[in-house]
Amino acid sequence: MFLDAPNLKGVEKEYLCKAIDEGYVSSIGPFVNEFEKRFASFLAAGPCVSCQSGTSALHMALHELGVSKGDEVIVPVITFVGTVYPVSYVGAKPVFVDIDEKTWNMIPELVASKITARTKAIIPVHLYGNPCDMDKLLDIGEKHGVPVIEDASESLGAEYKGKLTGTLGEFGCFSFNGNKLITTGNGGMISGKDPNKIGHIRFLVNQAREEGAFYFHSEVGYNLRLSNIAASLGLAQLERVGEFLALKRRFNDIYRAELSGVDGISFQEQYKGARSSYWLSCISFGEGIDVTGVIDELKRSNIPTRRVFTPLIEFPPYKEEDKSCYSNAYMIFDSGICLPGSTLNTEKDIMAVCHKLKEIVG
Repeated sequence: MFLDAPNLKGVEKEYLCKAIDEGYVSSIGPFVNEFEKRFASFLAAGPCVSCQSGTSALHMALHELGVSKGDEVIVPVITFVGTVYPVSYVGAKPVFVDIDEKTWNMIPELVASKITARTKAIIPVHLYGNPCDMDKLLDIGEKHGVPVIEDASESLGAEYKGKLTGTLGEFGCFSFNGNKLITTGNGGMISGKDPNKIGHIRFLVNQAREEGAFYFHSEVGYNLRLSNIAASLGLAQLERVGEFLALKRRFNDIYRAELSGVDGISFQEQYKGARSSYWLSCISFGEGIDVTGVIDELKRSNIPTRRVFTPLIEFPPYKEEDKSCYSNAYMIFDSGICLPGSTLNTEKDIMAVCHKLKEIVG
């Protein structure tokens, strides 16, 4: 059984060998261009540019918006640390907000209360594939003239009111790490509404090298290009994105059908109009249930799980002593776990998880 392992049982090896056989192993070649084109087509939105990771995608989005030292960026207090590192990279200060106790996503009203003259971006994270309340967040951003950058690293294929996550804000940032819905081994993608901004980001990730000139670089660039080797894998995975989404959602249906009636177990909920990709299906336990004990007992049955992300204010670079503003985050951190969601699993595997959980908790 697998928590979030990649599924590489399609034409991945064939496409990788094709890239190698044709000599396209670096960033120059047709596979990168084709991957960006097909990914943009899947999103049915603006143009896209690939890069080395979801973290670098967020970094480039912030850089393109001119976020810099002395600025502030609002982020949820519970997310993978790769969301907040890019804020530090550009010299800005992350401003944390608590999460909703039901959806586990940033609370729009708290975002609005944190807006200052120094706020230069809002980064909602569609946690574990579950879309944020984008209507409210976009309204807040528009009212205050603050751009919204979606961290869609975990939510490829998720929908909010008929639109895919990563297409609603000024930029959408995706991750293709080995544990994501589709993978390139490592890698990321940036989607954007403004072709000129995406074009400039494409220029920057290629070390700001001017075309038609002999190694002339007109501004400070970054070596963040995706390789053709990685893009060939991405093309193969992208052909299977519908299959993977269907499996993730089917697994969640089983979890909910089997566990929703169990006392002490609650599921991460969705906003009206949202449709999660269920990158991982997540539950929380009620008072009196030893979460660590549950995880250990599942592990003894070869069932892998993991805790919810640690609140970012626990880490030394972002330490805050006063935790009173983040009660929901700590409640979810203390009680929440992620269940096996890899598409290598079978429905029988998911049923086995449910039976064991009912045995432990019921």
